[in-house]
Amino acid sequence: MSNATLWIVIIVTSAGAFAFKLLGQSLPEQLLERPRTERLAFLIPIALLAALTAVLTFGGEGRTLVLDARAAGVAAAVVLLLLRAPFLVVVAGAALTAAVLRGILG
Repeated sequence: MSNATLWIVIIVTSAGAFAFKLLGQSLPEQLLERPRTERLAFLIPIALLAALTAVLTFGGEGRTLVLDARAAGVAAAVVLLLLRAPFLVVVAGAALTAAVLRGILG
């Protein structure tokens, strides 16, 4: 991808994001106060974060599935969360697990 193409993609994406935000601001207030809309507004960021976590954890080059130290780190975090560990302990445990496995596996 050339520099010119990259900048065109960035500008078009930015304009699309701005238009999408403007559309959200121009919706009638009655529509935004509906229980269904509020529930969707609450759940969409959670779904997007889960999808991003899955892609960054298990995604390889192209469309390959990779099970490596990242997956073990996420698994360690899940175990620590189930044990109701404090957030910093969860993050440190996941990072330590991934680091140790990367050191062992090379």
